[in-house]
Amino acid sequence: VQLQASGGGLVQAGGSLRLSCAASGRTFSWYVMAWFRQAPGKEREFVAAINSSGISTSLADSVKGRFTISKTNAEKKVHLQMNNLKPEDTAVYYCATGSRTSYRDYEYDYWGQGTLVTVSS
Repeated sequence: VQLQASGGGLVQAGGSLRLSCAASGRTFSWYVMAWFRQAPGKEREFVAAINSSGISTSLADSVKGRFTISKTNAEKKVHLQMNNLKPEDTAVYYCATGSRTSYRDYEYDYWGQGTLVTVSS
């Protein structure tokens, strides 16, 4: 299984970015997809998850109302639309896949390489 994340970059506070993660090597539509992030000096934290059908989503409280997760099973991609970005959103963002929705990173089997998001004030 391979996950390739993209879309990170430098943006000013209040701006937007859209992250994408392309998956290969497993039946994409059967599994949960999630985004985690890790800021410098901090532990990795849950950001968002979407179930296999794409109907149910979960978001961390810190991003509710600003971030949206979606997936396209036909393209085997999951997206994270990030609006109204804040400096505290600065982190490396990782996509991951697993069998069940969870806030715990160890519940996910495979991980992408990460994409850096930097939000300037």
